Amino acid sequence: MSILASKTALVTGSSRGIGEAVARELDASGARVVLTGRAVADLERVAAELRNDPLVIPADLGPPGAGMGLAEAVLSEAGGVDVLVNNAGMAIGGASETLKEADLDRILAVNLRSLLMLSVGLGPAMMERGGGSIINMSSVASLRGVVGRVAYTATKGAIDAMTRALAADWGPKGIRVNAVNPGLILTDLTRERVNSSPEFAEALAARTALKRIGDPAEVGRVVAFLASDAASYITGETITIDGGMIKTLAAPGGAPAAGSAR
Repeated sequence: MSILASKTALVTGSSRGIGEAVARELDASGARVVLTGRAVADLERVAAELRNDPLVIPADLGPPGAGMGLAEAVLSEAGGVDVLVNNAGMAIGGASETLKEADLDRILAVNLRSLLMLSVGLGPAMMERGGGSIINMSSVASLRGVVGRVAYTATKGAIDAMTRALAADWGPKGIRVNAVNPGLILTDLTRERVNSSPEFAEALAARTALKRIGDPAEVGRVVAFLASDAASYITGETITIDGGMIKTLAAPGGAPAAGSAR
């Protein structure tokens, strides 16, 4: 189904995991995909399996100026994009009282600064093309407190707020801005733990209403929808993809969950 035919889409962090799945889904939907990230060999592996003349532009989004620098490279090599998927990100964990300022600066740079500046760098050209769609990869961590993830959660909450503000700014100029909040998704890292421990897999699945872990392709399909004209009246939203983990009181094995007195 070519719902994105003639469109060009940039996916950051597209060498593996959710970013790779998003790139594959956009390609299957007819878009030309620009792949970017640090792992060049993996980017080229993904590109070799895409159909619509994919383009690889390696980039590290951590250093100052990296977001705007990537925007300039994309404008030069691809002539701009109709769809921007800000997927690249990193996580750090540990007790809040052990957080170091250097680690906070690093996660803010990758998860927030580069995302916003890449959007700012590509926005004007997107407006000249008649508009477009920006999809920011957030997390269910932006919706509830997560133990040992204070810095990561802060960046994801900021992404949700930034999504709404940018949607307000750029809606009149034809650009829709939305976010997706994945929950438990079977990425390579999760798969390693699941394969080594069936008990771990069952414990994760039990936290969701659907009693299973999500597949990266399920995130990719939502992103492709938001990128397409099928979502032409949706902007400023965050869409949660978590099998009902956040919005339901799921009980193991499908049994009724115990109620709360207060």
